[in-house]
Amino acid sequence: MMNQNTSRRRFLKTAGALGAASTMGFPSILSAQNPGRKLNIAAIGGGGGKGESDLANAAKDNNVVAICDVDRDRLAKALQKYPGAKGFTEFRKMLDEMKEIEAVTVSTADHAHFPAAMHAIGLGKHVCVQKPLVNRLWEAEQLYKAAKKKGVVTNMGNQGHTGEGLRVLKEWIQQGAIGKVKEIHVWTNRPIWPQGKSATYPAKDVPANLDWESWQAATKRRPFMDNLHPFKWRGHLEYGAGAMGDMGCHLMDGPFFACDLTTPTKLKAEVLEMTADAWPKGSHVVMDFVKEGVKFHWYEGKGADDKAWKPALPAGLEPGRELKEGGFIMIGEKGGIINFGDYCDQPRLFPESKHKDWLATNPKKTLARATHPGNPQEEFTHAIKNGLVCGSNFDYSVPLTELCLLGNLAMHAAGKEIEWDPAARKVVGMPEMDKHIKREFEKGWEYSADKI
Repeated sequence: MMNQNTSRRRFLKTAGALGAASTMGFPSILSAQNPGRKLNIAAIGGGGGKGESDLANAAKDNNVVAICDVDRDRLAKALQKYPGAKGFTEFRKMLDEMKEIEAVTVSTADHAHFPAAMHAIGLGKHVCVQKPLVNRLWEAEQLYKAAKKKGVVTNMGNQGHTGEGLRVLKEWIQQGAIGKVKEIHVWTNRPIWPQGKSATYPAKDVPANLDWESWQAATKRRPFMDNLHPFKWRGHLEYGAGAMGDMGCHLMDGPFFACDLTTPTKLKAEVLEMTADAWPKGSHVVMDFVKEGVKFHWYEGKGADDKAWKPALPAGLEPGRELKEGGFIMIGEKGGIINFGDYCDQPRLFPESKHKDWLATNPKKTLARATHPGNPQEEFTHAIKNGLVCGSNFDYSVPLTELCLLGNLAMHAAGKEIEWDPAARKVVGMPEMDKHIKREFEKGWEYSADKI
């Protein structure tokens, strides 16, 4: 399992630093160790898309006992694959009825991650939640506290965190490959779904296959809107977390982990076509990690010239290179590192001669490697059975998710620099931002760590 750096400041003061085989903060694991047994697995949002593959990964050497999906067609298909499982369209009913459930994958639209995970955690179930963990900052804190309170195993579905490249990058940074990091630039070609003015959500009759009431989960009730299920919800302000929510936990993961970053306290966003309903067509967000002395840039979508919003191509790359779909650049006092691709799987120093010289020094492997590279769901079930801690457990993945959500928060104040107070969990001097930090819940769906 991942050997977390014990010098890293955790999300809350009460959180301990976690070692590779540590069970600190997870007291219920010790008595449950039994590597050979099969877990009783349930999936929320397991009928199609990412949820289908998440369930398949978690199901290996385990029993699938229940599947929840608001899409009845998808649910029927999943139940054919797992004939021993019971089907539901409402996760609260599934979790309350199926006492034998031990571990749950959550792979719904972003807005439903929080209530689904909280209900499961409240019942003592271990949870593996897709990225981003939540799409409101208040919910991130509550999810973290709830998991600590109940002592469950947690993981986030950002598969790059299980990879070799992430560890190599951190080892290079720790061993001084480019000196102190001063700037980080991260870019993505997302959104690849409608955002900005092109995102429309017309009223229509509810499709026969969709449980719209359950789809809305804890959000305030609205009439059915088209262009949400099963994929385009990512662009909606209430239900998704935009391009940064979708890809930030992948693309930011490597630099965030390698540099032991904590929380940016000053942020400013430029956006194009952010509407009352939709995340912007494009944005550039600058986040200052003041204590660490790092300026972090995020680029997504397109700018006013309809060209991709991305950083300048750094000098010293081999001929033919260009910044395409996504990646990151880290600028240090003694050089730079670039990674092409959505996951941290091919970091390279530049200029090219520096990369070759660095490899010739035989940099040391100092970090533990993941038990299941590329598969956070298998890592999750393995951790439960063996009393281990996942690499992207909530000690790590809550702060990473918060980085994405803070970037999104800055978009709501586009053109203004905001100051984030991590202790008060407020934007300094801007109470109008509170509504973007904590949503208003539908009656009967008011989850919090104090109530579970």
